[in-house]
Amino acid sequence: MNLSICFIYFNLLLFFSLTLFFMSLYFMIMDVVIFIEWEIISLNSNSVVMTLLFDWMSLLFMSFVLFISCMVILYSEEYMLGDINLNRFIMLVLMFVLSMMFLIISPNLISILLGWDGLGLVSYCLVIYYQNVKSYNAGMLTALSNRIGDVALLMAIAWMLNYGSWNYIFYIECMKNDMEMELIGWMVILAGMTKSAQIPFSSWLPAAMAAPTPVSALVHSSTLVTAGVYLLIRFNCLLVDTKLGQFMLLISGLTMFMAGLGANFEYDLKKIIALSTLSQLGLMMSILSMGFPKMAFFHLLTHALFKALLFMCAGSIIHNMKNSQDIRYMGSLMVSMPLTTSCLNVANLALCGTPFLAGFYSKDLILELVSMSNINMLSFMLYFLSTGLTVCYSFRLIYYSLTGDFNTSSLHSLNDESWIMLKGMLGLLFLAIMGGSLLMWLIIPVPVMICLPMSLKLLALFVSILGGLMGYELSQFFLSWEMKSLNYYHYVAYMGSMWFMPQISTMFVNYPFLKFGYLMIKIMDQGWSEYIGGQSIYNCIKIGSMKNQIIQNNDLKIYFITFFSWVMILLLMYMY
Repeated sequence: MNLSICFIYFNLLLFFSLTLFFMSLYFMIMDVVIFIEWEIISLNSNSVVMTLLFDWMSLLFMSFVLFISCMVILYSEEYMLGDINLNRFIMLVLMFVLSMMFLIISPNLISILLGWDGLGLVSYCLVIYYQNVKSYNAGMLTALSNRIGDVALLMAIAWMLNYGSWNYIFYIECMKNDMEMELIGWMVILAGMTKSAQIPFSSWLPAAMAAPTPVSALVHSSTLVTAGVYLLIRFNCLLVDTKLGQFMLLISGLTMFMAGLGANFEYDLKKIIALSTLSQLGLMMSILSMGFPKMAFFHLLTHALFKALLFMCAGSIIHNMKNSQDIRYMGSLMVSMPLTTSCLNVANLALCGTPFLAGFYSKDLILELVSMSNINMLSFMLYFLSTGLTVCYSFRLIYYSLTGDFNTSSLHSLNDESWIMLKGMLGLLFLAIMGGSLLMWLIIPVPVMICLPMSLKLLALFVSILGGLMGYELSQFFLSWEMKSLNYYHYVAYMGSMWFMPQISTMFVNYPFLKFGYLMIKIMDQGWSEYIGGQSIYNCIKIGSMKNQIIQNNDLKIYFITFFSWVMILLLMYMY
């Protein structure tokens, strides 16, 4: 029986995922936490110990990561069909998942670094998978941005030496009360900000779209970008009622707003979904910095479900559109691809926080907690404006791609017959609908009492409806036809390019130094040092040798002239 590598690993990961899910239920109900310490080597009085942490949070997150990975691998069987390096691709994906597992179960900063760096290196290999210049540039931007976080983590490891162990989980309470140890908090926050692409490190996340779509589904839902959020959930004590938390709240709120604004000016299907990920990461980070780690974790899991589904649907559409990603070329897809567009709609509505889908349970609860909390007006406005913008770009995407009729889709033979891809999508569709309520029962078993006035209670619904209407109106074709945006080109360019962050992260880092180097060459190497140094000596010797050559070529004439001159001088001297 000839089984494909995708089918084998799909079954294997699905089995582990279900096993870990039931284990997490047991750990949750019984309130069990298990530390496993494995002594790798013992030399004299020194021992190198590998510590693993199993609690309900790590087991549940691992089960979700493995479930999404198994669906992505099943999906890849058809999406990557014809790729001669399919085995290599699947192995890279598995290494990626393994790195994430390391990170999730490590209560130790050294072993976290193994998973952390593993994610960074394997993500580079996956981003440059389609070997072209754009992929190489995107891969380099991704790798170098993440290196900043790696360095911050290494500095945190060095500072942890003060405690005599790297098992941070034992010292969190001490760190909280120790003013000197605030530095570790800053380092961990910097690491989390780079991995989860918060301002000013946001530009790598849309650039990483150069990777194959199955990888994007995995990266943006449950692995690479969520690693930073997960690390900060573990370090959440350092964020509550501190300057760190206030700083993080502002940065994440701005990231959320910037990503929502940028997505409304974007036409690349995958980049719109990538920017929506950035917006949701800002939401997780901001609620975490307000002191609600469970809510951040809850939204992390629900977001993973519908975001993976969203990317899978996008991949199926791109596959059918013969690798075109521009939403302006799409339209009326619901006629030719009904199943795929149904899945896309469900995922989109879950992202908007439509009642009783996965995103609603976490997002609505977060917004109500924000309404109850004692935060400033700027943060409050950023939360609700970003929610409105999320609905706005979701409805814009639906209008451009699924409905409407101004497109070139009739040139392509679109169909919904990619059964293996559909199986992967339908597996996630069930959880995108049911997952939110399921997790709500598990993570928050006691009903939360939220008492708000009617205006605040309906505010989230109001901004969502307003955002939806705005998204529909802004995507009307005649508005684009009249080129309204060209009248305000500078503003559109600023908001549509993530507040110029990609330019700052690339040109600003490279150009000044290259320009400085060029000036140094012109001024020093080809400037004064040319006249004073070797070039000047060369010129002097050259001129001297040329004069010498002239003398040697005309030596008889010069001899006679010299002789005649000498005789004339003697005669003159004799006469006087």
